Amino acid sequence: MLEKKEKVLLKKAAAEVEKAKEFTRGKNKRAAIQCLKRKRLYEQQIEQLGNFQLRIHDQMIMLEGAKATTETVDALRTGAAAMKAMQKATNIDDVDKTMDEINEQTENMKQIQEALSTPIGAAADFDEDELEAELEELEGAELEEQLLQPATTAPAAPVQVPAGKKPVPQKRTAEEEELANLQAEMAL
Repeated sequence: MLEKKEKVLLKKAAAEVEKAKEFTRGKNKRAAIQCLKRKRLYEQQIEQLGNFQLRIHDQMIMLEGAKATTETVDALRTGAAAMKAMQKATNIDDVDKTMDEINEQTENMKQIQEALSTPIGAAADFDEDELEAELEELEGAELEEQLLQPATTAPAAPVQVPAGKKPVPQKRTAEEEELANLQAEMAL
């Protein structure tokens, strides 16, 4: 409505300018000045209408902002209510109780696993330090034996097997055969 009124006032101001030109041509200065005064009044009204339109646009922007603020606050309230409902369903005492139960079950499981991994029977009586000392003695004796043996045997050269043929396994000695049998029995 304000825009339509502004267009009407612009037409009236333009008409007053045309009338002032006609009176100026007719040497009627007083009438031409009256036309220009009316033109200025119309221009003042046009300026007022522009200010009104600006205020209305400003108000529209503020209303849109207020609407967005209201929607935001409503969304925050809804979120707060949902969070409150979730917290009612789960309180800190329940969480602490659950965590205590989990920790207790974890500790029980550790104890069970520890009990199962403890050696039983003859293996429980072995002293690890004694076994380590015995192993060191054996390694030392073997090293002495190797040092005392003459270096008459040359290292065996690797056997080359033609492609597509399987290597022929070497025969085991009686001691190697006995060791393999003992290892197989212990694996059972």
